[in-house]
Amino acid sequence: MLDFYYMLYSAPCRSILMTAKALGVELNKKKVDLDAGEHLKPEFLKINPLHTIPTLVDGDFAVWESRAILIYLVEKYGKDDSLYPKDPQQKAVVNQRLFFDLGILYQSYMDYYYPQLFDEVKKPANPENFKKIDVAFGQLNTLLEGQQYAAANKLTIADVALLATVSTFEITEYDFKKFSNVVRWYENAKKVIPGWKENWEGCVYYKDLYLSDLLKKTVVKLSKVHNLKQFLGAGNFFHHTEMDLYYKPGSAPCRSVLMTAKALGVEFDKKIFLNTRGGDQFKPEYLKINPQHTIPTLNDNGFALWESRAIMVYLVEKHGQHDKLFPKDTQKQALINQRLYFDMGTLYKSLADYYYPQIFLKQAPNAESYKKIESAFEIFNALLEGQTYAAGDYSLADIALLATVSTFEVAKFDIKKYANVNKWYENAKKVTPGWDENWAGCLEFKKYFE
Repeated sequence: MLDFYYMLYSAPCRSILMTAKALGVELNKKKVDLDAGEHLKPEFLKINPLHTIPTLVDGDFAVWESRAILIYLVEKYGKDDSLYPKDPQQKAVVNQRLFFDLGILYQSYMDYYYPQLFDEVKKPANPENFKKIDVAFGQLNTLLEGQQYAAANKLTIADVALLATVSTFEITEYDFKKFSNVVRWYENAKKVIPGWKENWEGCVYYKDLYLSDLLKKTVVKLSKVHNLKQFLGAGNFFHHTEMDLYYKPGSAPCRSVLMTAKALGVEFDKKIFLNTRGGDQFKPEYLKINPQHTIPTLNDNGFALWESRAIMVYLVEKHGQHDKLFPKDTQKQALINQRLYFDMGTLYKSLADYYYPQIFLKQAPNAESYKKIESAFEIFNALLEGQTYAAGDYSLADIALLATVSTFEVAKFDIKKYANVNKWYENAKKVTPGWDENWAGCLEFKKYFE
């Protein structure tokens, strides 16, 4: 029996419930009352030092972060690979959509609604954060153009994760009717994904528990999001036989891809973006490749993929001579995936939340955001207790985290006070191919901190 620590109102938890339903897997459900502090009890911290839900325990193996759990369930208990394909390109697109859900769509919900709902002193609605929701839905709308499903011509766990998120927006009365592709996809997803009823019950529970006061307020109507589709033409713009990598040397996510390629002996035709602040990434020819206009982006002979961690996994599975960096063992993969999501959603996010407003918006330092950096490093330090590497053996998790931590170093954050992190970092610099190029990128980015 699988022990599942959760609360029904949580969108990430609901995505696990729907996936388990689709797989015919029974879960031993254990509710964790966050408001009562049950996630901070010693017995739960022994299972998950990050004290987050959902958490899954399969025998003596524990994994958290919903999207890592989704992948683990399919790979361990799925009768086939339909929900999470084995084909490297199909899997890469599913991974990209999962990272989009975590880092863009669900993050936009948290950024706008959570300060109004959960801060000790409730904050007023921030119109700028509301615009980010519109942008996220605009991007999802573009990704769904001509598509019945989110990542392939069939149902995958990308649809399940996104359904949990979008239904949370619906219960919060965000109006996404103007995004016709999202509406079409959503209506179909509700019909074809097992467990929809329980998911919606969780949404209603969330509304009754937290949303009543918020929904009484007048919602500020903002102007429509800039429609990215006007930039997009039919067909592919590039058809290369080699792999093109669109990147910027100072970017930590870009550097993680470069180090992965170095470890694999893979070469790119590098397309450097020199002026992202000037809008290089919004040029029509680039939007045809990546409607999210982000870097890094990989173009492998007409197959376009973005989000650095999805690219890293794809490179190993498509071009690696062995699978040591991302083993086929389901438990090992689950741990690596969890660390990759930790890097994106916790550690790297804490860097961006604290430093980027100072660098790019010329804002004053925010003490609360700095505390989140310290909290992220404390968590990472705990995860590394007794470990040489981030997820067991050396893996993609170490490369992604190395790119992030090295950025903290040039930001002059004191890494040394976290003994396990510092020990891991000094070793990772020695064993990771491409460290010199990574450090050169760090030094280029350092100018922003000065």
